[in-house]
Parts: sequence; C-alpha cells; structure tokens
Amino acid sequence: MKRSGSADLPLHYGYVPQWLAERMAKLGLAVVETIVMDYGKDEVLRRLSDPFWFQSLGAVMGMDWHSSGITTSVMGALKKSINPHSRELGIYICGGKGKHSKQTPAELLKVGEATGLDGNYLVKCSKLSAKVDNTAIQDGFQLYTHNFILSDTGKWAVVQQGMSDASSTARRYHWHSEQLSSFVDDPHTFIYGKNNGYILNMTDKEADGSRNGVMQIASENPGIMINEISKLVMPNHHEVYAKDVDLKRLGAVLWLAHEKQPKDFEDLLLLQGLGPRTLQSLALVSEVIHGTPSRFKDPARFSFAHGGKDGAPFPVPTKVYDETLSTLQTAIYKAKMGNSDKNEAIKRLSQIAENAEKDFTPNANFDKVIEKERNDSWKYAGRTVFGRAKPPGEQQLKLF
Repeated sequence: MKRSGSADLPLHYGYVPQWLAERMAKLGLAVVETIVMDYGKDEVLRRLSDPFWFQSLGAVMGMDWHSSGITTSVMGALKKSINPHSRELGIYICGGKGKHSKQTPAELLKVGEATGLDGNYLVKCSKLSAKVDNTAIQDGFQLYTHNFILSDTGKWAVVQQGMSDASSTARRYHWHSEQLSSFVDDPHTFIYGKNNGYILNMTDKEADGSRNGVMQIASENPGIMINEISKLVMPNHHEVYAKDVDLKRLGAVLWLAHEKQPKDFEDLLLLQGLGPRTLQSLALVSEVIHGTPSRFKDPARFSFAHGGKDGAPFPVPTKVYDETLSTLQTAIYKAKMGNSDKNEAIKRLSQIAENAEKDFTPNANFDKVIEKERNDSWKYAGRTVFGRAKPPGEQQLKLF
C-alpha cells in the first residue's frame, strides 16, 4: 500500500558551518553503517523514502528541526561520508543541489560500471522521477535538488525538493523503487508539502483516462486532487514549543538519561562512563536507527539530541555530539570484529525508553528543560552559527 503525506517546510537560506557539517557527515555514516549491519542495505532506502524519518534524522544531526535546509544539508552530508565506503556498504548516492543534480546521469552510469547494474535504466528512472514531480505534477513548486540513492541490489530511492517563491515554502518528494510499478500511475511513496488546493497531477491513478485522452489529443481536463492520508505541517516558528513534541516520549528519554542511571540496568553496563547528557543524545540517536515508523511523527523531539545550528531549541553541544559519535563508532568497529555487545546495548537504549513510556506521566516543565539546556550549553562547548555559548550572566548569544 502506498502512503501519501504532506508538510510545510519554511524556506531557510542559512548555511551549515564547517564544524557542524563535519559532525553531520560522521553521524550520518554511523547511522547508515548501523542500519546496514543490523537490518540490511535496502532498509536504508526504505528509511530515506519516509519523510518523517528523514526529518527526524536531520533534527538529530543538529540541523534546524523544521526548515527546508534539512534536505540539502542531510543529503550532502550523507553523500560526502557514504560514497567513500560505497563498495563496503553497497550504497551509492548521486546528485545533489543545483548543478550537482545535473551530474546525476554521469554518476549513475559510473555506478553501473562498478556494480554491473544497468546504468542507462537507472538514468531513465532518475530523469522520469524528476519529470513527474516537475512537469506531470504542476503544483507551483520548481525542483532545485535531486538525489538518487541506490544499493548494489538495484533498488533505489529518490529525495528531491521543489521551491515555491509565491508561498516561501518547499515541498519534498520521496520515491522508493520497491513500491513502484509505474512512473505514471500513482508512483510516490510520499509527497511532502502543504496542500494548496487543486493541482495538475497526471500521475494519479485516477488520471488514467485523462492520460489516454491526452495521448489521443482529446479535450478532457486532467486536473486531479492528490489524495492525502496524513499531514505533517511544519510551523513557521523557529522555536520548539511543547506542542511540537510528544511530551511522553521526550519525558521517558529524559528520565532514562538523567534519573535512571545505566548502573541500574544490568544490560546497559557496557555504557557505563557516559554522562547523563550523552545518554540523552544516544537514546534519541538509537531511536532513529532502531525505531519503527510510528516513532517519527514528531521530528522536533529529535532536536533534543544535539540542538540546532541556529540555537533552537538550544545550541549544538559539540562535546556531547563528539562523545555520542565516539560511542557509535566504537560500537560499529567492535561489531565488525565480532563483538556486538556495545552495539546491542545502544539498541536497548531506545527499547528501554519506549517501554518506560507505557506507565510514564511527564511532569517536567518543558520550558525549564530548554532553559536548563541553554544555561548548561557552555559546559558542553555549545555552538551556533552566531558563535559559542557563554555561561549565564555573561553576554548571551542571539539564538535565532
């Protein structure tokens, strides 16, 4: 069954500082490596075709939790970190933003030569997916980024985004070859953007008659409304409010990290030595890797792992980020050497937090949680695009 969804993505024109871009690339690689190791390379493609998971990944990486910039920055980080390990992982990422998207055909032909896959067919799939979203669906959004992700099994996913100057919003489109039977008959796994009313969608399954009519130079009107099952509306406000997150789920993570220490869990002894703040981040990263699709309906919650580059909900705690990365990288290395205990311990973090939700009543004041994060940010070498976090009482940085 195909699903469709929609969301607003406010257009942001900021930049990703080098100190964050490097960490995003490392975290993206660690997440993908673990997914491939535990669930297989084709699971990476399935995850990328889910916009809720994609948005959650961007938030846990320290990007602005709701902006259009997540698409280009996350895909850029993944391409930079994964492609040098493509032969080992069996995952290849082609395309990108602007001029890089035009290099997709040449990159796919090169992948075809390296893997034995039909490069010309992959190029055709890439071009058709872009044509469908830019031409067959005329919804007021002009594509400006196109990413084609494939595995050496021949399966692929597409993540591409269009911009509407009129509404100052972006729409992201997700494709997955496993669910694709036709490029012109309801092909999307998701269409991710705000519903602005009637649009021309010549790929909707209900437009079959219209497509035939066009081919016969008939006069039928092909205007069809996209049917939507669910919506994820990303608000314009930059700040993270309580209404943006599932407080019960966030509260369970905070409880696990700050109240129930690892020594209280026999099966988490391998994570001893990590501070409460790193456990908080690691639990949310663990959920991105091991969580089921229903866990990603509130992407803003994952910004409580590593904050946001513009300071919302709080500056990026680089010391915590680096400790989380080190823990993940060590677990991956040991698992490759045949010792998966640490990797399993990280996996159980998300399971323990999920189990705790069943009888959990959140009682922490949401605003006080954010206030504490901001006050403590300097202790963790917090940073934003505006500079470094300072102790309370000193001149504070403008956060957004």
